Amino acid sequence: MEKITQKTVDIDKILADKMGSKSKYVPAFLVSWLKHILHQDQVNEYLWDSRHLTGVDWLEECVRYLDMTLEVEGKENLPDKDDGKLYTFVSNHPLGGIDGVALGAVIGRHYDGKFRYLVNDILMNLPGLAPVCIPINKTGSQSRNFPAMVEAGFSSDNHMLMFPAGLCSRRINGEIKDLEWKKTFITKSVETQRDVVPIHFGGRNSGFFYTLANVCKALGIKFNIAMLFLVDEMYKNVHKTFKVKIGKPIPWQTFDKSKTPMEWAKFVQDRVYEL
Repeated sequence: MEKITQKTVDIDKILADKMGSKSKYVPAFLVSWLKHILHQDQVNEYLWDSRHLTGVDWLEECVRYLDMTLEVEGKENLPDKDDGKLYTFVSNHPLGGIDGVALGAVIGRHYDGKFRYLVNDILMNLPGLAPVCIPINKTGSQSRNFPAMVEAGFSSDNHMLMFPAGLCSRRINGEIKDLEWKKTFITKSVETQRDVVPIHFGGRNSGFFYTLANVCKALGIKFNIAMLFLVDEMYKNVHKTFKVKIGKPIPWQTFDKSKTPMEWAKFVQDRVYEL
């Protein structure tokens, strides 16, 4: 008997929504390729099978589904969940997806689900993830609402989990590392008096992914084509072991006027890579 699944990820519908009547001119082979590279059937099957789960339970199920082994070092550096304070957790972003899932599972379990991600609004299509997300659409008209969404996150009584690079790591001069971290987490953490907890996530995508990203950059292609391959990269990373290192919290008072917020962001980024 054929398994019942409901399409959460529907490439035909996405194209129709984005392109309207022009979507019928997209060649069938290209639509098929998109469904293949985005693993539409596999992803929909997982989302259907896990449809009864949300938040941290869904994240932990996702870690199990991908058969990820997490070796967490420095768990004692996670502040006590009952200390009455709120924190900003910041990490490098080597994988662009499952690193976020894994850290959400670790942080979320430790703090009984009292955390929120700032995420690209595409991820809001995942029903299990939506309850722990504050959506950001940096690509479309919603980008002007970005400050309001950040404000909503930091003024809430949730811990914040952020990837300040915005995009996942790239190969820069032969080294896999994040692009320059944005300063938002510094300014908002100072404003809301949240200490910052640095986290380093060990892992990498395929050589193909980094080459593609660099070729697109060299050709001046504005659209983030590499992003299309992130689901495929996720499936390439199943059954793997990842090292997670949690550093000591950095008091918000550290980020004084002796450096600019951008310089402080670089300071924290450097500390993450020293972990």
